[in-house]
Amino acid sequence: MDWQTAVQGTVTGLGYELVDAQRSAGGLLRVFIDKGFAAAAAGSAGLQATAEDRFITVEDCERVTRQLQHVLEVEGCDYQRLEVSSPGLDRPLKKPADFERFAGEQIELTLKLALQGRKKYRGELRAQAAGWRVVLGEGESQQALDFVLEDVREARLVPVLDFKGRRFATPVQEHSAAPGKQQPAAPGTQQSAVSGTQQSAVSGTQQSAVSGTQQSAVSGTQQSAVPAGGVRRVKGVQGERRQ
Repeated sequence: MDWQTAVQGTVTGLGYELVDAQRSAGGLLRVFIDKGFAAAAAGSAGLQATAEDRFITVEDCERVTRQLQHVLEVEGCDYQRLEVSSPGLDRPLKKPADFERFAGEQIELTLKLALQGRKKYRGELRAQAAGWRVVLGEGESQQALDFVLEDVREARLVPVLDFKGRRFATPVQEHSAAPGKQQPAAPGTQQSAVSGTQQSAVSGTQQSAVSGTQQSAVSGTQQSAVPAGGVRRVKGVQGERRQ
């Protein structure tokens, strides 16, 4: 079994959506996961879904990381480091299902070939009978660009900060092979295994410890500008291949 098949089967088998998987020359395997469309739709409709039901949390990344480490070792897939993350605010749209799910959202579109000397467009994604449309501008100045997926080099959501109930969690990193006792990270907490015990918390006192136990407070009690509730960004649960 190749690594792509192993990653796809593991992620979907755990009930998540595989957004993307990338493998670098240095042996880093990056996997981007999201909650399935049904869970996200239920949360958006307010059907008794919590933020953890709608968005990827640190616990989701840890769960997928542990299972992938086991599966990749059993299948003999070569890698040096594994990183499992949420897709972030600028989530890529790759599959037809992605375009269907995010119809009505603002996207940034890059075409393979320039149209009237331009490749990049930004506007609202709409479904067409045959293909897709990006509506550019507002009011009387609106223009439309029709396209099919074969024309697309890259498409991403436009990051939107919604201060009326959507929440963003700062990137979270954890190194599974770090020495010493490893502590779990709660949603909204950033952890990293750089030189020991680096920790940072948004919406609270920001602390940093590099090379041991050095700590510094940035502006006292720095508070996040984004209130509770909303899209989470959880990035960087990492692990090393077991020897």
